[in-house]
Amino acid sequence: MKTEKTSKNAAYTGLFAAVAASSCCIPPVIALIAGVGGSASALSWMEPFRPYLIGLAVIAIGYAWYAYLKPKKADDCCEVDAKPKWYQTKGFLIGITLFAAISISFPYYAHIFYPNNKKEVVVVNQSDIQTVNFDVKGMTCASCEEHVKHAVNELEGIVNVAASFEKANAEVEFDNTKTSKEDIEKAINSTGYKVINK
Repeated sequence: MKTEKTSKNAAYTGLFAAVAASSCCIPPVIALIAGVGGSASALSWMEPFRPYLIGLAVIAIGYAWYAYLKPKKADDCCEVDAKPKWYQTKGFLIGITLFAAISISFPYYAHIFYPNNKKEVVVVNQSDIQTVNFDVKGMTCASCEEHVKHAVNELEGIVNVAASFEKANAEVEFDNTKTSKEDIEKAINSTGYKVINK
């Protein structure tokens, strides 16, 4: 009975750690769906802990599988005929394992949740096209990049947006007769990530 409880606790710990590992990447998608941009970077402080949380998830779920699969002792025969509780089943562990894997890999497929809102821009005068590099604080993954790109593409006159969490920047090419550097900065700041002015 103690092993079953330990196995259940290990499975829940693994699940919690897996969700926490991607908690810095999930809010931008939720913010997009809910239409609230400012809270997107609220959990970006957790990103440095991501490798440790992934390790904890793998160890905890691995232990839950070990506890489930290890041979039962002969003196554990008291409840042989008893139907196992739902959290003692193989299906429960498979479900927890799959959900944890989906949660951990979320940053790698989060871009599919962002609709393509890039508009066709007719350039009347090439001299009106301006490219500005914005230093952006708070982006931690590809999901953050997509959130910034999506917010900037909502503006008129945006020709191209390239955001990089690794370089901590967003390079925006735009028609300065249709939008301004200040409008772009406001759009980026509205996501919860902040433009750093030098």
